[in-house]
Amino acid sequence: MENVITDRTCLVADDHPSVLRTLTELLRNWDWTIVASAENGTDALQKIEQLKPSIALLDLHLPGKSGLEIARSIPRVSPNTSVVIYSGANDPATVREALDAGVRAFVVKEAPLEGLNRALETVAAGGTYVDPVVSGLLLRETGAPELTDRERQVLRLLADGCSYEEVGQQLFISPETVRTHVAKAQRKLGVRTRTQAVAAALRAGLIT
Repeated sequence: MENVITDRTCLVADDHPSVLRTLTELLRNWDWTIVASAENGTDALQKIEQLKPSIALLDLHLPGKSGLEIARSIPRVSPNTSVVIYSGANDPATVREALDAGVRAFVVKEAPLEGLNRALETVAAGGTYVDPVVSGLLLRETGAPELTDRERQVLRLLADGCSYEEVGQQLFISPETVRTHVAKAQRKLGVRTRTQAVAAALRAGLIT
């Protein structure tokens, strides 16, 4: 999985000043260090390149550059920055596009604030997060393959940043059994790696 975040630095970008202020105060209360804020995408990308925050919390629709455009630029300008999208949009096509662009978490603004906190903490632990509201829409829209409950449990824990050994400890099975479940899920999802399996399961709404 992705690297665990240790410095808890964050850039926040939203084109509504009141939302920007609220998010900044909220994240500070959650023990994040806000290194910068921005009201447009162009400014956000420049600050990300300059300051290299561990997380960029971005609105999807920003003036200048969208959140997805910034996400696609991140590997080039600040490869250790993880992108979390916080958006009013929740259509499945947009969420899939965001995940394909490398976004590590997608949270809808209508969701309870604890969902945003969980998303940030999941990403900080090396995992990936998709808002349950969105996951439900993805699941209804796609003809997703059937995964067993155990395969879903394993992929969910991997999405949270757990290693094979940690998954095994939580589920009371051996790491080798964990690998077997992952291999079966990979075949069903048509992917080659566990990271791809987690991303595919998230896109299909099979895990949340």
